[in-house]
Amino acid sequence: MKTLRIATRKSQLALWQATYVRTQLQRIAPDLEVQMVGVTTEGDRDQASPLTAIGGRGVFIKALETVLLEEKADIAVHSMKDVPSVVAGGLKLTAVLEREDPRDALLSDQATFDELPAGARIATSSLRRRFQLAHRRPDLIFEELRGNVDTRLRRLRSGDFDAIVLAVAGLKRLGLDDAIVDYLPVETSVPAAGQGAIVVECRDQGTGDPISTLVEELDHPVTSRCTAIERQVTASLFATCDLPVGVHAEPVNDGHAGELAKISAFVADVGGTHQLRSNVIGPFEKVAETLLQQLQEQNVQNLMTSGDATL
Repeated sequence: MKTLRIATRKSQLALWQATYVRTQLQRIAPDLEVQMVGVTTEGDRDQASPLTAIGGRGVFIKALETVLLEEKADIAVHSMKDVPSVVAGGLKLTAVLEREDPRDALLSDQATFDELPAGARIATSSLRRRFQLAHRRPDLIFEELRGNVDTRLRRLRSGDFDAIVLAVAGLKRLGLDDAIVDYLPVETSVPAAGQGAIVVECRDQGTGDPISTLVEELDHPVTSRCTAIERQVTASLFATCDLPVGVHAEPVNDGHAGELAKISAFVADVGGTHQLRSNVIGPFEKVAETLLQQLQEQNVQNLMTSGDATL
C-alpha cells in the first residue's frame, strides 16, 4: 500500500484531526503517501437549524461513510462524540486515539459559570449542556448557537452572548484554550459519550486487511475501553429515542492496574424537565450494566418515552 485516502469534513477542527491522524500513520509508515478527501456533510450545509431538527450529531458522519462505502476514500476520521451508537453496515471503528481533555468549557468576558450574573445569555447547540447548566443556574438564559469555532468565538466577542460553551478538546487542538475562562467539571456537565476522542473508521474487509492492520496501531487501549463503555450506555438508552444524554468513563487508579472504571451519566427528557444522574465505580466489563440498572431503578424508561420524541 503506497497511498491512503482520508475522508474528512472541511472545518478547521476536522482538518486538524485528519492531519494529526496522517502524521501518526506516517510515523509508522514513513513512505506512505496520504491524501485528504474533503467532504461536505448535511451538518456543514445547514448551520442555521438546531442539530436536533436535522438528525442530531450523526449528520456530520453520513456523507463521510458514503464516501468510504463507495471506495472514494480508505478511512474516515471523526470526532467520536459525533458517531452514532450503531455503525453503518460494511464499516467498523478501527482505532480510537488517546483522548484529549473531555470536559466542557465556558468562554465569557472573564466571568466563571458561578460568577455569571442573573439573566446572562449562554449560547450552545447542545441540549445536554443546556439542561445540565440550567439545572444549576435556572436564572440564566440559554440560546441556540451553530457554526464553526471561529464563528462562535466571533459572535461571543461581538456581544451577541455573554458566554458560550464548547468542548475543551477542540479548543486545545486549535490552540484556542487561552480563551477558556472556566473548565466545567464532570459533576457540573457530564460530557457526551466519546467527547475528546478521535476515531478512525474503515471498511470492514475481514482479517488481514492491510489498511485496518495499519490503522489499528493508532488505537489507545484505555481510551478505546472507556469510549466503548460510554457507547454501550448510549446504545441502550437510544433504543427508544434520541435524548439529551451525557456519559463519561475513566479508569480508576486504585492499585488494580486500571481494571476499575468510574462512569458518570446524565439523562433528561426532551424538554429538560426531568433529569437523572448516576455514578458507578466497578470492573470495566460490568460497570455499564451496573449503571444502566441504576438508571432503570430511577425509571429512566418513563423519562425516555415522555415528551416529543422527535427532538
